[in-house]
Amino acid sequence: MAQNFRRATSNNIGTGAATTVFSPSTYDTIVGIRVANIAATAISVGVFINDGTDDIYICKSAPIPNGSSIEFIDSGSKIVVHNGDTLKVECDTAAGCDVWVSYVKEIST
Repeated sequence: MAQNFRRATSNNIGTGAATTVFSPSTYDTIVGIRVANIAATAISVGVFINDGTDDIYICKSAPIPNGSSIEFIDSGSKIVVHNGDTLKVECDTAAGCDVWVSYVKEIST
């Protein structure tokens, strides 16, 4: 079966309301979330999925040193998301981070 690998990106994520990074249209599987610190100082980030009602954190207030990045899914882990879910990222610093999401589209079709 062919896999439909995709990516979603967002740059210059800052403070205030969380930035939507990825909204699936079907049952998709997130296989990677990397957040990079692009600020001049250390930052703190939160990564969560809103399921249409609640925010479910993958990680909250994770520190990322200046010039570094963090991978929120590793060692073969996966997160299944579906229509109505929204992956969001929040940062404590204005224009403090970039995000790269790797996912498999329509894994169950």
